[in-house]
Order: sequence, then C-alpha cells, then structure tokens
Amino acid sequence: MTNYVNVGSIKVAEELYNFVNREALPETGLDIEQFWNDFEKLLLDFTPRNRALLEKRDQLQDQIDAWHKENKAFDPGKYKAFLEDIGYLEPEVENFKVDLQNVDDEISQIAGPQLVVPINNARYAINAANARWGSLYDAFYGTDVISEEDGAEKSGAYNPVRGNIVIEKSREFLDASVPLTSGSHKDATKYGIENGKLAIVLSNGETVGLKEEDKFIGFQGEESEPSSILLKNNGLHIDIQIDPHHPIGKTDNAGVKDIIIESAITSIMDCEDSVTAVDAEDKVDVYRNWKGLIRGELSTSFKKGDRTIERTFNEDRIYKTTDGEEVTLSGRVLMLVRNVGHLMVNNAVLNEDGTDAYEGILDAVFTSLVAKHNLLGKGKYINSKKGSIYIVKPKMHGSEEVKFTNELFARVEDMLDLERNTLKVGVMDEERRTSLNLKNCIHAVKERAIFINTGFLDRTGDEIHTSMELGPMLRKVDMKNATWLSSYEKNNVSIGLRAGFKNEAQIGKGMWAMPDKMEDMVREKIGHPKAGANTAWVPSPTAATLHALHYHEINVSDVQDELIAKGTDKDYRDDILQIPVEQSPAWTKEEIQAELDNNAQTMLGYVVRWVEQGVGCSKVPDINDVGLMEDRATLRISSQMIANWLHHGICSEEQVMETLKRMAQVVDKQNAGDELYRNMAPNFEESVAFQAACDLVFKGTEQPNGYTEPILQKRRIEFKKKIGVTN
Repeated sequence: MTNYVNVGSIKVAEELYNFVNREALPETGLDIEQFWNDFEKLLLDFTPRNRALLEKRDQLQDQIDAWHKENKAFDPGKYKAFLEDIGYLEPEVENFKVDLQNVDDEISQIAGPQLVVPINNARYAINAANARWGSLYDAFYGTDVISEEDGAEKSGAYNPVRGNIVIEKSREFLDASVPLTSGSHKDATKYGIENGKLAIVLSNGETVGLKEEDKFIGFQGEESEPSSILLKNNGLHIDIQIDPHHPIGKTDNAGVKDIIIESAITSIMDCEDSVTAVDAEDKVDVYRNWKGLIRGELSTSFKKGDRTIERTFNEDRIYKTTDGEEVTLSGRVLMLVRNVGHLMVNNAVLNEDGTDAYEGILDAVFTSLVAKHNLLGKGKYINSKKGSIYIVKPKMHGSEEVKFTNELFARVEDMLDLERNTLKVGVMDEERRTSLNLKNCIHAVKERAIFINTGFLDRTGDEIHTSMELGPMLRKVDMKNATWLSSYEKNNVSIGLRAGFKNEAQIGKGMWAMPDKMEDMVREKIGHPKAGANTAWVPSPTAATLHALHYHEINVSDVQDELIAKGTDKDYRDDILQIPVEQSPAWTKEEIQAELDNNAQTMLGYVVRWVEQGVGCSKVPDINDVGLMEDRATLRISSQMIANWLHHGICSEEQVMETLKRMAQVVDKQNAGDELYRNMAPNFEESVAFQAACDLVFKGTEQPNGYTEPILQKRRIEFKKKIGVTN
C-alpha cells in the first residue's frame, strides 16, 4: 500500500517525496516549500491540457476509422483532403531555421553512434556512459565481423590466427582513415614524433608521415618512444596504443597492443520504452539512478567467474601536443535522458481528483531537477560543458503536442530557476501524425530542438493502427520495402536539413536490433551516414565501436552539403500517405501461419520478461534462436500486426490462441536456464504474462494508437501484487 503526503490539493508518494527532499533538492539552491507549491500549480495547470491532447488523438482516430469504413475503394486524393479537413494534416509553416544556443559539440559537430539504455539498469547505463571509447581489436575479435573458418575460431584462449586477422583489418582501417604518404600501416615497425610531426618507420627502412598531417593530434609518453598516438578523422579520434611488452604488442612489429577508437558520442538514458517503471517505487529507482549518472557517482558490482568487478565511470583522456600543450578528451559520452510520452500515468503522484498523474509531466520536472546538479558543478564530472539539459521526448502526435512540451519545459525552467531554453528537446519522429507534420513540430520547439530521428518499429505500429479499418497490412518483412517507409526516412533528413540542423543538431536513425549479427550491421548500417544522418542507434558498446567505422568512411557533413545543394524542399507527404495495405491478400496458409508464429513468439518472449521479471529491454531469442534487442517498440509492431490480421479475418481467434499457446511453450524452453523464469505453459490462465500477451492481441484494435504500455503496466502491477512485492 502506497503512503502519500499531502501537497496542497495533490498527493505525493512518500518514497518520491522523501527522495526529492533528501536527495534531489539539496545542493540545487531551491527552497523545499516553494518547490512543492510550484509543482502543485504546474500539475494543476498542465494536467487538463494533457488530457485534452489525448482526447483529440482519440477523436481523430475515430474519424479516420469511420472514413475507412465508408471508403473501402481508397482514393489518395480524397483521403489527403479528409486528413486536412479534420486537422490531422496541418497547414505547413513558413520556412525557418532552428535558433539554438549552448549546444554541446557532441550534438552539433560530431557525427557518430548513439546508445539507448534502460536507466534503471546501473550496469548497462554505466557501460553506455563509458562507451565513448572502444577497443577495435576486441570488437573485431569477439564478433562475427571476422569469420571463424580456416582456424580463426574465437572460443577458448587467445587464437593467434584470429588475432592476426584482427590486426590486419585494423591496419586496413588505419590506411583508409589516416593514410600514410606512402606505404601502409601494415608495414609499420615504429611510431614516433620527429620535428613536431608523426613519423612512421616502415619495414623497408623508409620513414613516412601522414598524408594529411593535421590528423595527428597528440601523444602520450615520450616523443621518441610514445605509448599512444592520437589521430583524428571526420571529427572522431583514433588512439594507437603502443606497448612492446604487452602480450599483443610484443607480437606486433611496431609494438601496437590495441587501437582504441572514439565510439558512442551520445547516449540516451531511457526512462521509457526499455524500462518497467509502473509505480512510485519504480519511478524513484529511475530518478535515483539518473542522479548517480548525471553526477558521475553511480557504481555497480557484479560477479564474473570468481572475480567481483566494480563498474564506475571512465576518467578523461589526456594527451600532449608537440608544442607542449595538453589535449583533454572526455572519457564518457554526452548523456541525454528520455522522458515518458504524454499517454501514461503513474501513482507516484495523485491529482486533486485522486487519479494517477501523467508520467511525462513528472519526468519533465524530476529529471530536470536532478540534472540541475550537473549545471551547478555538483558531482564528479560535468555532462554538458555548455550548460544544457538534453531531454528526448517520445510519442508526440503533431505540433500541438510538441508545443505543449515546449510550454511545459518553459514552466519547469521557471520552477527550477533555469535560464530559458536550458532544457533542450529531442523530437522523436515515430508517430504518423508527427511524420506528416514534422516541419511544424520542429518549428514548435525551434529554440530547443537538438534531435530528430526515425524508428521503423514504433512508426510501423502506429501506421498499422491508424489505418486499421482499411484492410490487412503487409507482412512485416514486406513492410520494410513499402513506399511510405522509404519516404518517411528521406523526409526526416530533408526536413531536418531544411530547418538548419547541419552543425546545430542531430538527425538520427533507428536501432540495429540484432546485437549478435555485427557482420550484417557493418554491411548494412553504413546506409545511415550515407543518408545524411549524423547519428544512429546501436544496441551495445561493441556495436558502437563497429558502427563508428562508418563515420570514418563517410563524412556526414559532406553528405549533408550534397543533399542541401540538390535541394531539400521535396514534399514526401503524398508518398508517406501510401498506406501499406495488402489490396488482394493471396497468402498461403503456410505463409499466414509463419507470420503469426514469428510475431507471437517475439511478443511472448518480451512480454514474459517485462511483466514477470521487470525487464524492459533485453536480448530475446526469436523463433530461430537469433537474439534480438527487444523493447516496447518491437512489441507494438508485433501485437498490432496480429490484431490487424485478426480484425480482417486473415486468421481466426482460435488460430491465434493456438499459436500463442504453442509459441509460449517455445519461449518456455528458450528460458529453461533462467532460475527466475516462470513457465507460461501449461497453466495459461494462471500466467499473468500470457494473459497480457492475449490482451495485446485480442484487445489490440482498441488500444490508444496501438500502444502496449497500458496493458503491460496493468499486468505488471497485477503480478507484483500476486507475488507480494508491490508497495
């Protein structure tokens, strides 16, 4: 039972109230009584506005559903006119440029990978914070980027055959990124500094330099015997580490023991899709971890074999220049925090009518309050050198909702005594109404907008739900080749560049969801920088190191210049409005069942961990036992796909239920080694997780915009009560 403290006309859970008073407010210069008075007023003012925005979503969806029922013979022109009439498609604002101040270089200047991690998992979060630098040797050696054929296995002790391939590939990377005036880094026998320049002795006795001398930045050690050579290409640093006594270095002609490359530049510490925070206790855990992260004081320990490993934050990296100066580089990423969207509520605070408060409003206040510590120099490290707080805001629908966020942030700034536009916002382009009105959405926060991105999964889930009544949708594999999707991806870059994002803000692309398929990622994800995106999501620090190679190969600034020169004023909205419906379904029984199996298994594998273990993001084996990085976005598309086919008679309720029960047994077997796991089969009625999955499908058409959170939260709370751990 949650205990509450009265704060005027609202109630605040005792856990949250105590955390704020004892841990969050101290050292901020804010008065406790004034803070809570201001918070009550803010909640009273913004709650009805939030509610009205959600009601408008429902009204628009009802109108779209009705139109599709009456217009089965789809006419694109009439459909577009209808969307304009109801206000779903907004009149476009005049051209403009974002007007940003105090944006860190990691966002405005440096193109590179971005991690997204659950903020309540201390180990993952610290790993993400430390992912600014990664070993290229480890990334090559430990992944499938290098084949295990012909004696190059990675199992067991160090394999010199595989190691030699790693070193060769790493030298190829150096030749491509920081080439020599002649010869190859493969032939290097010594790295040193002569007359203020990098000098490399080759195996033929020749001494050469870099083709572009300004790529040499600094070093560690002595000029004649450096222990580290710092280079820079396309804004990213490369650290050649030299130690002829190291087990690897002593086998290398130049004594190189590793090549460390700047990897993840930014990381989103996530309070949303990858987190299971369903009550006051959970929210306090989230906010407490954010405080530890933003102050650089969070630590965690874990067992690895017989050893206990303590995980803390990396220190900065310091190098010397040839003219006697020092170069200090951050050892950590720039952290952004992703708040919850406008939809969800949480019992951490109760409104004056006793209903749960909107979680997005709570996040705006409390994550900003915690981040103020860093602005005041509290803690071990400074996150933003420019004095900004970076908040990613997901799941907003159209410019009205973005404007609401802008005004909410302004109110929070006043409440926390922060300068206007200290709170920057990342606008996630993952809802259809936002995609179609992206220019207007950015305009609504043109003094805050430091980030836009695309995301196939959430965006597809909304695509399916919005047009649910029109007909059965394409299979998931075919959806990736649909016109609307490619146009959506191009539109995001085009609108961002037109709004002046170049050298000001991030244009991002979505997650690579297969953390074990790094060879495929290296081959395919280069498409993101080639498209003009200066960041893209990766599932792990190792993936960040490998994806960083793409930004060495592709100069995103040059790509953006080319796109701007060609013109960024193409209107993609007609193509985005091409609904991915299957006009004449001719799938075989086998194809239908395969699609159901695939979606059901993925869904169950994620839901069972979310509901019964409180794990919001993890590597879940798919139907072929390939590990996929799953969060609520993947769940949204899977559940909506089945709900859509069921709604249109492609499959029956009996078939779907049989599929769910059969796939539950598959998931049970896949989790057989997990001591905490509770089987769903054969007692399906007693399994809270299985019932949650059923709700997601059989009640899928009635879920607001196809979101999975309401059902997951309800079932997670039910499960916590069932096992007696809820407060």
